[in-house]
Amino acid sequence: MDITTTAERFRALADPTRLEIVNRLACCDECCVCDLNAAFDLAQPTISHHLKVLRDAGLVSATRRGTWAYYRLEQDAVDELRQTLGG
Repeated sequence: MDITTTAERFRALADPTRLEIVNRLACCDECCVCDLNAAFDLAQPTISHHLKVLRDAGLVSATRRGTWAYYRLEQDAVDELRQTLGG
């Protein structure tokens, strides 16, 4: 992994809401965006923005089922960050 990608991933995790989203996704295989919207006291477009930042950083991915998107953590990306920190 190159240093630019690493920096972008850490930058994405620097926001408390995005870090909490990642923590929630780490506890399950995948999560419906409707559940993430319900878990935060934020407007749906704000949650969507945070998820886009995480997607663009390669930390999460999504699949559509009907009208809902289901998000999952990209474990390889998280493992690479862990290795960067020496863990």
